[in-house]
This record gives sequence, C-alpha cells and structure tokens, in this order.
Amino acid sequence: MVRLCRQLAAALLASSVAGFAATPAAAGPLLDETVSFAAEIFFLDVDVPGVVVAAVKDGETTVVGLGETRKGNGRTPTGDTVLRIGSITKAFAGAMLAHAVAAGEAGFTDPVAPLLPDSLGAAAAKRQPIRLIDLATHAGGLPREVPRAPGPDGDPFSTITDDAFATWLDGNDLLFRPGSAVLYSNFGFDLLSAALAGAGKKPYPQLLAERVTGPLGMVDTRFELAGDMAERLMSGHGFDGAPLPDVPSGAVITGSGGLRSTANDMLRWLQWHLDDTADGIAREARFLDHAVYLRRDGLATVVGMDESGRMDGMGLGWVAMNATAQRPFVLQKAGALQGQMSYLAFAPEKQVGIFVSMNKFDFSAAYAMAAFANQLLVELAGD
Repeated sequence: MVRLCRQLAAALLASSVAGFAATPAAAGPLLDETVSFAAEIFFLDVDVPGVVVAAVKDGETTVVGLGETRKGNGRTPTGDTVLRIGSITKAFAGAMLAHAVAAGEAGFTDPVAPLLPDSLGAAAAKRQPIRLIDLATHAGGLPREVPRAPGPDGDPFSTITDDAFATWLDGNDLLFRPGSAVLYSNFGFDLLSAALAGAGKKPYPQLLAERVTGPLGMVDTRFELAGDMAERLMSGHGFDGAPLPDVPSGAVITGSGGLRSTANDMLRWLQWHLDDTADGIAREARFLDHAVYLRRDGLATVVGMDESGRMDGMGLGWVAMNATAQRPFVLQKAGALQGQMSYLAFAPEKQVGIFVSMNKFDFSAAYAMAAFANQLLVELAGD
C-alpha cells in the first residue's frame, strides 16, 4: 500500500508540474525598455564578449542579448543560445529533493549513506550521519572539491568519480558536524544527486527530465548536447580572453554543475517558481523549495556563500537574502563553468525573476553581474 501511494504521488506530481509548461507571455514595452537599458549599461561596464539577460515580471518575459557568443564571430546571443549554467545546477538538485520529499520517496532528515551505491555508501556510513538536508544546504561537513588527479584537457571532469568520493570519505573525518556550519561544497551536491537517483531508482538525469525539465518544456536544459544544441552554443572564454573548448560534463557532476540551458528555458523555470496557482503535490514541492532551512545566525561559520549577496539563510541550493527596506526577500544562485558565469535570482512574493549569463571568466565582472541583477530585481519589484 505504501509503495502504491508513493507511485500515485509521483504520477500526480508529474501531471501537476506539467500544467506549467505554457509559453510565457511576451513582455510589454515598459519591461522591455527597463531591462534593455539596464543590460546595455552593464554590458558596456564589463569586458566580456557577450551577455544575455532574461527577466520575468507578472508572467511577462523579455530576453536581451548583447555582444557575441564567441569573440569575433559576430553572432549576438539570444534566448535560445545554449550555455553552461554551472552551479545553478545545484538549485535544480535542491528542487529535485523537494520533489522527492513531496512524492514520499525521501525525507529531508534521511541519512545519505543507505541511498548511495556500493563502496560509496559503505564509505559514507563510516562517517557521522549526513542527512539529505545537510547536503542541500552545504552543511554536510564535506570539502569544496574532492581531491583528485587532473583530468585530460578534453575531458577535465572525468576524474571526478564515485571512487574518488569513496576514497576521501574512507580516509578522512568530516570537516565539521553536519548541520553546524556551511562550507560551499560541489562534493556534497554530487553526493545529493547520487542519493536522489538511489531514492528514485533511476539515473538522476532521467529523473530530472521526467520531473522538472520535461514537464516544463525545458528541452535545452540537459547535461549533454542533443539535436541542434551544438549549433547554438555560447563559447566560454578564459581569464586571458581566449575561447575555451566545449568539454563533456561527465556522468558524476550532475548535482553540482553539469547542466546546460538557455535563457528561454530559465524563464520557463522561473515562471514555475513564480506561478502560485498550482495545487496538490506541485504546490507542496514549490513550497518546500522556497523555504529557508538554515539561518546564518545559528551557524558556527559560513564560508563561500556571499559572493553574489550576503547569505542570510540557506534553502535547497538557494542562497536566501532577507527582505530589507531596500529589497524584497530573494532566493538566488550563481554558477561558473568552462569560461561562462551566470546568476539567477527571484523574489517569490513580488512575481519577478532575473537570469544573467556572460561568457568570460572574470571575477570583477561576476561581482558586477550579481549587483546589476539584484538592483534590476529591486526595480522590477517596485521596492
């Protein structure tokens, strides 16, 4: 009976989410003007080949592309330009945890070890219990990266493996008691996606497609290139401004940073987050995904969370910034991978969201990108 109820819950979740795949409404002149003007100023202020800015307000959407998808190619990015979203992938992993909890597959306080495969699960079981919620909030006591040998130039992520994770867990104590502090951890989010695959009894990319990206019509949000995606790629550029090659994401960094997407797909996802008309399991999943699970003032230390705005609390992969006199409550996440840097933020109570991406590794420009997006979000929210 329990299994049947969980299967029914999962089916209801899929059908409920599917109701949000409608095409976003085009922007009115005011939204277009506001976003276009701000985007042009930002682009002129930073030394990057190309920028794409997408915004949603009260169901209306707009996309602005500036510069080039690759230095010197003359192609302006659009809403369908394919790019890497880096660590914004973590927010999808958090959403997948919310879906698993809403469907009855897992609980926030479930330990991760029994859900992990083979030697990885055995190694995790030797440490202090790490809960799923600890992984989703960067509070698992794990390092930022798993120690590993460098991968080859054409496949740099190939040495991030379950065996590398197991070796570290087998030979090292956790850096702190899970839940007591926050340390930004790609390691932790890759364990989370592996655990969610165990809970869902399917490969994580398949679960993501079935529960989130497929129902929402996010056809370009995936780990590997398909169809004509290669023809629409935005090339990343290194710190020296030289284009970087496109490389595979690999099979393991599915929770931390492997996703590709487009601005139009990000708008579809933002609209799902901002649409409050859902009911049933979809409504529960979004409610869980927008909650704050760790408050900063209750933590022993916080490391690596303030680059895009001060973290006041942690959601499921989301950095939460409390409402102030100058801004509404915001959930945000930044990401960077292979010469591309992106930022997504939304104010659930104000029905506004922003996605920005640029195609060069440049930390000064990344700080400016977050500041620009946060200010634009305030302007669109009317605060």
